[in-house]
Amino acid sequence: MEHLLHLSKDKKLKKVLDTTKPYKLRKRKNICLRLCASIMSQQLSTRVAEVIFKRFLALYEGKEPTPDQLLNTPPEKLRAIGLSNAKVSYVHNVARFAIEQGMDEKKLRKMSNDEVIAYLTQIKGVGQWTVEMILMFTLGREDVFAADDLGIQTAMTRLYKLDKENKKQLREDMLRISANWSPYRTYGCLYLWRWKDKK
Repeated sequence: MEHLLHLSKDKKLKKVLDTTKPYKLRKRKNICLRLCASIMSQQLSTRVAEVIFKRFLALYEGKEPTPDQLLNTPPEKLRAIGLSNAKVSYVHNVARFAIEQGMDEKKLRKMSNDEVIAYLTQIKGVGQWTVEMILMFTLGREDVFAADDLGIQTAMTRLYKLDKENKKQLREDMLRISANWSPYRTYGCLYLWRWKDKK
């Protein structure tokens, strides 16, 4: 796989790549739902996020809800599955935006990464990190670097012996190192997440 050859030029990252199976990015549909899932998973462990998302789908008998169904779901029903008041309102904001402005994957697929970020961060409750997760895991973009992700910061601090106390310097170091992974920075992030979770 081409991305493995390219990322292996980074000797430290190569050690990580040697310990894990190759990863293939997939494109998914229903961007509105994926965006809601990304909001639900904010500041939660992967395991807890999965449990909440399963409960969420159970509200719709395991089927993927439409934006209209989401908007018509009473806040107390969403709170009952473990969402905070803020997250309930953000989920409704996403559904409303999908209905009023559109969230068609064909439209978003034609946009650059920066254009997708600018478009979706208009929604209250949707920040850059949330859209980066959409770019990676829904639109299948290969060259996204999640500099603000705590897991990536932890993994890179450990792997590259970076100083995590100086936030500004840490960010600069991370961007400098990851620039060498381009055009496969998403894959660099994916392997680092896996590696960190095994530690």
